[in-house]
Amino acid sequence: MTTPPSISIEPPHAAGVPRLLEAGSSYSRALYPAGGGCVQLDAAELAHPGVTVFVARDGDGAAIGMIALIDDGAHGPGRAEIARMFVDESARGTGIAGRLLHEVETDASGRGIRELVLQTGSQHLPAQALYAKHGYRRVEPFGRYVGVPASICMAKSLVGFGTDLLDDRPLAVGE
Repeated sequence: MTTPPSISIEPPHAAGVPRLLEAGSSYSRALYPAGGGCVQLDAAELAHPGVTVFVARDGDGAAIGMIALIDDGAHGPGRAEIARMFVDESARGTGIAGRLLHEVETDASGRGIRELVLQTGSQHLPAQALYAKHGYRRVEPFGRYVGVPASICMAKSLVGFGTDLLDDRPLAVGE
């Protein structure tokens, strides 16, 4: 029996995280050779106040995925950004990306964040599908992504996130 992956908050320079950052950057550079869709934070930017990095590790402790939550007030009150989502090729298709998203959403909701925004590239089709599957919708480009032709920006409301909608109240009058 294998140990399930763990997810924890770690610094951007923790073991294995720089490798994930470089792999994510390499993946993006392959999709956008001219750099038209690569707007990525580096490790130094991920170490700024208001940025939280979540790292998924396998049973042996190897970093296999990551995502960052930027809650620095730059997007207005109650709004934060997801950035640098990347899952190692060896761990794709195992649900790690969905677990990372859920972990960030849970953390953000607990902080009182009402909406998460993100940017992905027009060629990042699996990422777009993942975010759509998890309730993100397309929105107008924001912040540093305005004017970047290959940017696809998305958002998700966290209002009501984590509440149990299936309680014992009737679904309709007379039930």
